[in-house]
Amino acid sequence: MYTNNAYLNNSVVDFKDKTKPLIVTSCGTYKLYTRPKLPTWRPRGRKDFQLLYVAAGKAHFHFGDEEKIVSAGHMVLYRPKEPQKYEYYGHDQTEVYWVHFTGGNVTNLLRSYGLTDDKKVFYCGSDLAYQQLFRAMINELQMCKDSYQEMLEMYLRQIFIRLQRLFKTTLRIDNAHVVEEIDKATTFFNEHYNDPINIDEYARETHVSTSWFIRNFKACTGFTPMQYILSKRIYNAEVLLRDTDYNIAEISRIVGYDNPLYFSRVFRKTKKMSPSEYRKCIRN
Repeated sequence: MYTNNAYLNNSVVDFKDKTKPLIVTSCGTYKLYTRPKLPTWRPRGRKDFQLLYVAAGKAHFHFGDEEKIVSAGHMVLYRPKEPQKYEYYGHDQTEVYWVHFTGGNVTNLLRSYGLTDDKKVFYCGSDLAYQQLFRAMINELQMCKDSYQEMLEMYLRQIFIRLQRLFKTTLRIDNAHVVEEIDKATTFFNEHYNDPINIDEYARETHVSTSWFIRNFKACTGFTPMQYILSKRIYNAEVLLRDTDYNIAEISRIVGYDNPLYFSRVFRKTKKMSPSEYRKCIRN
């Protein structure tokens, strides 16, 4: 299991603070590989708000007597004192990002971004910008540089703004079929990103035109299909470079490149450094 978390003032105790409109109190990520199950059960909820983003796999949430399976590309929003019960399973290869926040004007702030009181589980798409913003928050809260609390608020507001724009785009599309097809596509790409994927063939197999698929995929995720697949490959290569001792050739094959030299060129073009330079930099 991979985990990377950060807490305000290094405290894991939840609290309510109304001295500012919005305060990020903690954030983090979990990615299950071999651990069979990671459960959470808070029958009395928490004092703060919590936003969870399922980036890969799926998660099992319980609302009263109902169990809801939440797939990748969805978010779950808990408000203060709401009971929280959910599980992640290793066989689902679940990857989740989360943030806790409080403040004196959070409810009105959420409503202004379209996160109305009825929104608990909602589709947000598999835009990799969400992952980048969560990772930026984690790093900011770990480093605690000058004005880091303001930076945390700015990153969280960017997530809210992206959600607001997506909600309005979805209303303009007003087509459940489009959302369903793109949701299935992102799930497929998340699970098969390291396999050879031909977009024309995928579109044909799902009975849509290539132009329709690419246009609507970008409208929902912010990426073309190939940009999305590339981003997944590079992101998982980063994780392997950071957390394992696999050599570059092995990592290249794991993320879907048979040619390590080509993988290194693609990685350098994306990250502005070679895989070996990235590994040395991140470990130092």
